[in-house]
Amino acid sequence: MKENTKLKILTDLIDIPTVNQNEVAVANYLQRLFQAHGLTATVDEFAPGRANLVLELGTGDHVLGITGHMDTVAVGDETAWHYPPFAATVDGDRIYGRGAADMKSGLAAQAIALIELYEAGKISGHLRFLATAGEEFGTPGANRLLKQGTANDLDALLVGEATGGDVVYAHAGSINYRLTSIGKAAHSSTPEAGVNALTPLVKFYQEEARLFQDLPQDPILGTVKHSVTVIKGGDQVNSIPAQAELMGNVRPTKVVPNSQVIDRLQQLVTQLKNDFPGNNLELTIIHDFYPVGTAPQDEFIQTVLKASQHCFGKLDKRLLPKVRTINGATDASVFTKAKPSLPVAVLGPDAWESSHQVDEWTTISSYLATIEAYKQIISAW
Repeated sequence: MKENTKLKILTDLIDIPTVNQNEVAVANYLQRLFQAHGLTATVDEFAPGRANLVLELGTGDHVLGITGHMDTVAVGDETAWHYPPFAATVDGDRIYGRGAADMKSGLAAQAIALIELYEAGKISGHLRFLATAGEEFGTPGANRLLKQGTANDLDALLVGEATGGDVVYAHAGSINYRLTSIGKAAHSSTPEAGVNALTPLVKFYQEEARLFQDLPQDPILGTVKHSVTVIKGGDQVNSIPAQAELMGNVRPTKVVPNSQVIDRLQQLVTQLKNDFPGNNLELTIIHDFYPVGTAPQDEFIQTVLKASQHCFGKLDKRLLPKVRTINGATDASVFTKAKPSLPVAVLGPDAWESSHQVDEWTTISSYLATIEAYKQIISAW
């Protein structure tokens, strides 16, 4: 495939707005792309505009999974962008647009690598390409594939998130939660007649800062990261608020699993129910994603590292790719529920630090290097 064709595929994908929706447009594009090269992919539209795509290649008992997501996060204040978020712009070696890094460049690179290997007759094993919906919020696509058994027989999983050529062998889990407080409204001139819904949430916020400090440190992922990120309550300055809510995020590790984190949250809520009997408190777990970890010495991780170092090492002014960890979560948090010991490697182009940011970007050079790295990994498999 010519280089300008590879670039057009990426810019086409960036041009399709998929902010927490509309993945079916990307899935249909990829299906047509595969079909043009003699491959048959299946699009599963499971809700209006929401879809997964699955492509099976080759045969054999050992299955290599290759996955990327089709959605993006929101744009935010579009006037702050110097480049249009949904009209991919090439400026030198960079391509700008929402999803350029996270992760339409990795997704395009995966699709192109499979096409090129297939046309060269170099698919000798069993591959399963999984393009998912909703990774950025709730992972409905990956969870649907999990329930369908798509991950049950995987022997390794390659995730195409942006890593700048580094190989991520472990990442934290992610728990999003909501604490709702119901009190009683009253005029602010007679606060004793009401029950302020904010009061137990303020106490929760104070206690949450110390809630996880005595937990052990994971030798790979480090300490449990946690934050209260949203507090809402009240709509009039002279009224006691009758309802309020607080939201937060915790990043579990292999040493401190999700169940232990949730138990701690619930224990604190139970304590607050006793301390503030006039308030009705309810904890809801919104998202529950597991941590992922593979030994850096694992054969699959080393295979991915060797390919990345070979392909990215050719680029000018770059450090040789290395193995590392991240605190961000991926769809692997879902797929490993079927097989907790599944070896997982995350590898993709530039630039992790631009993900979710204004003027998100990737580089053409790293995108092309990623395609070649994927081809080497698949061939080695």
